[in-house]
Amino acid sequence: MLHSSSRSFWISKSDLFKLIETILIAFAGGEIFTVMHFPLAWMLGPLTAVLFWQVMTKRKLYWPIRCRNGGQLLLGYSMGLSFTAQSARQIAAQLPFMFFSTVLMIGFGLAVAYFISRYTNINLPSSVMGTTPGGLSQMVLLSEEIKGAEPTIVTFMQTIRMLTVVFIVPSLAIHGLAGSVSGNSMAMEVSAEGPSAVFSIPSVLIVAATVLIVAVLAAKYRFPTPWILGPLITSAVFTVTGWAPPHLPQELIIAAQCSLGIYLGLGIKFNTLGNWRRLLPFSLAAGFLIVAFALVIAYVLSLIYPMNLVTAFLSIAPGGLPEMGVTAHMVNADVSMVAAYQLFRVFFILFIIPLILRWIFGKNDQSLQQTGKKVTSSFR
Repeated sequence: MLHSSSRSFWISKSDLFKLIETILIAFAGGEIFTVMHFPLAWMLGPLTAVLFWQVMTKRKLYWPIRCRNGGQLLLGYSMGLSFTAQSARQIAAQLPFMFFSTVLMIGFGLAVAYFISRYTNINLPSSVMGTTPGGLSQMVLLSEEIKGAEPTIVTFMQTIRMLTVVFIVPSLAIHGLAGSVSGNSMAMEVSAEGPSAVFSIPSVLIVAATVLIVAVLAAKYRFPTPWILGPLITSAVFTVTGWAPPHLPQELIIAAQCSLGIYLGLGIKFNTLGNWRRLLPFSLAAGFLIVAFALVIAYVLSLIYPMNLVTAFLSIAPGGLPEMGVTAHMVNADVSMVAAYQLFRVFFILFIIPLILRWIFGKNDQSLQQTGKKVTSSFR
């Protein structure tokens, strides 16, 4: 469980034992997924392991916020290394399609939400917030501001959508679409280790300090996913300006993926909704439909722009920047393009969607609240 005392540097003895237990469970999950050749073994393995361990044993695990932030910082820095001056020009040229594809994905999510609302007795605000392809935390927080939306229902629907995307998209990208990418993930891993040898310790310390400062400032000013976005922008600026910063050892990338997997796994709470089995089939169907629609848009994108299908799919897929960025690394896709599309959608949903939803649902204040009470009671 994410602990409120994680702001302090020291942890209690009981939390220390929980932390060790969490690491052991996550490591076992990563090893099992690696042996079984599952995609994103060191992210999905720990995610699955800690999730099932808590459900089966009823034990509470512990993962400090600073560990999550550190893992995201490493992943963001590694993603930013893929940006070049050429990729920046390509991203600028594709801004119209970024907008068009984002609107299409959100529009399709609205259609799915309307269908779910009609057949499950869930009010429309909750259904819309539960199917909108944004981040889990952003949608839950936003649902608290939208009249009639029930955060508990939104949390459950977004959790199922996230799990569907996180497991299906990497599997499809790696085993179904990766043939369109030249090379393989191992080529990326080997090449990532070479440049670090030519950097001196002072230059590495300067880069590390700069990345950390930018990440702290991004968190202070409430940027979305600040511990990824800050390092990503920093390393991207270094690279685009012609000074390639050092690459990370593969061991650190694995540790970062493991940290992200633990955090995602501990954030999933199936006990927040009483009658969750009633909503589960519709949430799963919504996740599958949205992923399938993303694949259709990605295919069109690959025909319009000089972009392979796996890069287009990971760019359009309604996952988060960390998950899709890690997958892009694994299949040696264009990480800079994937990050650009994912960030565009994050900012669009963060700044535009709240205005639209407040404008639509804010008018029916009293009736929506009554409907929300009715729906909440029916799911208890």
